[in-house]
Amino acid sequence: MSLNKSERRQRIKYRVRKIVSGTAARPRLSVFRSNKEIYAQIVDDVNGTTLVAASSREAGVTGTTKIETAASVGKLIAEKALKAGIDTISFDRGGYLYHGRVKSLADGAREAGLKF
Repeated sequence: MSLNKSERRQRIKYRVRKIVSGTAARPRLSVFRSNKEIYAQIVDDVNGTTLVAASSREAGVTGTTKIETAASVGKLIAEKALKAGIDTISFDRGGYLYHGRVKSLADGAREAGLKF
């Protein structure tokens, strides 16, 4: 059985989501990466609500490369989360490898004060 790229990522995503879950005390930072943009949201899975969201399409996000932009999005989501009273999260890489833009976003969020 041969899987294409999106089916393979979906399987990895389900495998990760079996383990990583967000609660009100420790919500989940979910990452979505498209070819052009990167999106992040902090989710409470118990209530099924998105608490904070940020993306590379927002004003104030800077960076000349996609990796720099991802780091800027990480800092932005951390600032919004800290303002909302969230300081500890679990990281959900969304089926992507923890490398490149995903790692850069996580490092940016850590640098701005989120703990995970």
